Amino acid sequence: MTPFSETFPSGANGDRASGRRPTMREVAAVAGVSLSTVSRAINDDPKVDPDLAAKVRDAVAMLGYRRDVTATTLRRADRLSASIGLVFDDVANPFHATLHRGIEDVARGRGVLAFAGSSDEDGERERDLVHAFLARRVDGLVIVPAGSDHGYLLRDRDAGVALVFVDRPPGFIDADVVLSDHAGGARAATAHLLVAGHRRIGYLGDRQRIHSAAERLRGYSEALAAEGVAIDPALVRLELADSATAAAATHELLSGDDPPTAVFAGQNLITIGAIAALRARGAQHDVGLVGFDDVTLADAMDPGLTVVAQDAAGLGRTAAELLFARLDGEAGPTRTVVLPTTLIARGSGELCPAVAR
Repeated sequence: MTPFSETFPSGANGDRASGRRPTMREVAAVAGVSLSTVSRAINDDPKVDPDLAAKVRDAVAMLGYRRDVTATTLRRADRLSASIGLVFDDVANPFHATLHRGIEDVARGRGVLAFAGSSDEDGERERDLVHAFLARRVDGLVIVPAGSDHGYLLRDRDAGVALVFVDRPPGFIDADVVLSDHAGGARAATAHLLVAGHRRIGYLGDRQRIHSAAERLRGYSEALAAEGVAIDPALVRLELADSATAAAATHELLSGDDPPTAVFAGQNLITIGAIAALRARGAQHDVGLVGFDDVTLADAMDPGLTVVAQDAAGLGRTAAELLFARLDGEAGPTRTVVLPTTLIARGSGELCPAVAR
């Protein structure tokens, strides 16, 4: 029996069986080198003898050793963890997935790991996630805010935690913000339908406590007003939280005595619900439709889906760049960056009222 048979009864997988992770000291024993040599080797110190480094690598592979980043962080003079926390509404939403990727692309170039969690549009859940990330000593946070009061982050901001808010501004705290031009995009979408000849344009909107949703309703209203078209409250449906409620609202609009000839859907999941309702009624070629946010396979639909697209990846990259600028020591006034949206015409938004009738 070897000296390590009790500690590693199953060879390379022994620690899985015992429920304990192998340590750096055990790597040193297996490799037959000092603890300091192991430390230098796993940190890629070029001064380590190549033969000794190879022994360390072999021992690491055999034992399944994983570097303890937390312990390393505690020894660093700058106390940085090389990690950031991301708080989104729903990480499964394609918009947030692309936003995440934009942040991750910048973070990866700096050797920083990004952790993400979903708030489910719940302010308390947002706060719990933030506290969980801070307990793990993340260096900064990128937050799509669900709550309305972010004063609870004042102490952390003053202690050096970098903060950037995306898609919506925060409440009761001064911090960097990256936004899309929500109102401008909604104006462009509504104006596009007006140019096609529509005057009865239905609006499907998200929860109005959300800044972006309120801005999109404002853009819709301003576009109608600019053309002298009175807003008909019977054509507006708000507080739609998902595709199912959006589909039901679309059916309701189209079942009215004087239904809309076109619909503007104010969010990607709402757009999906509207599409489902139109297809269920066989009306996808009769009712104009523009969605806010692009959706998967939008150009493969029949007709193709006309959308106002946000630059989600650009929002993520910009947020990450602002965050790392703060971590690098930038101490100037906070910044609000507004990125433009793009209207992409694919067919559904170009149906005219004559066809709709």
